[in-house]
Amino acid sequence: MLTWEEAVQWLRDQPEQSELVKHCYYDDPLETAAERFFQSEEWTEVISLLNSKSSGQVLDIGAGRGISSYAFAKSGYSVTALEPNPSKLVGAGAIHHLANSSSLSIKVQQDWGETLPFADRTFDIVYGRAVLHHAHDLKQLCKEAARVLKPNGLFIATREHVISQKEDLQQFLDSHPLHNLYGGENTYLLEEYIQAIDLSGLKILKTFAPLENVINYFPTTKLQMKESVKPVLTRKLGKTIGANLAKLKFIQDLYILHSAGQK
Repeated sequence: MLTWEEAVQWLRDQPEQSELVKHCYYDDPLETAAERFFQSEEWTEVISLLNSKSSGQVLDIGAGRGISSYAFAKSGYSVTALEPNPSKLVGAGAIHHLANSSSLSIKVQQDWGETLPFADRTFDIVYGRAVLHHAHDLKQLCKEAARVLKPNGLFIATREHVISQKEDLQQFLDSHPLHNLYGGENTYLLEEYIQAIDLSGLKILKTFAPLENVINYFPTTKLQMKESVKPVLTRKLGKTIGANLAKLKFIQDLYILHSAGQK
């Protein structure tokens, strides 16, 4: 088996995987990748979920290369990036480099989400992008996230792997582009995520279906998602009627919600 760093480097070395590398923000320069995430529709949507919390203390769990930490810091938050991997490519070393090169204040802590080295009620926001499915102990990680949140704080988990039945786990692992190299992938049922969060004492405010929010379907854009309704309607209703109906926002929204419900 390879290390996580070696697996990502292998992916970067495959010319045919260049688009996937870019979509995962594994490309260099790291500063360019981080700025692309900051400018993305996904990040814009995350910011919209924060409501009135336009500043405060943020804990970025499993921060990886630091793209989310960069986005929070550039948006005016005080950021602590939690990342156990010391790697200069995909871990704490990369975050240190990004913080220094961008002149952004990002504290880096090498530790695990299940054993957060912070006092109770420290953070206004705890954020994890594609992190929960990597937990060694999902319930304990959620419990720790709840512990370090201030009253009325927000816990946001995005880009999680979800399966509809346990029998799908092996198929998911077999299809993942890196799991066979480093063996570190996992996924849970939606009910398992919800149960872990409920047991932590946190109240779930919202969950998003796969096509319900650009956070989930990025790098497909909102425009691309809306335009996908046109061929469906023209095929069913004819070119003129279908094309005209496809321009209506409420039709686009209905189509996306319907598609999300089918996933």
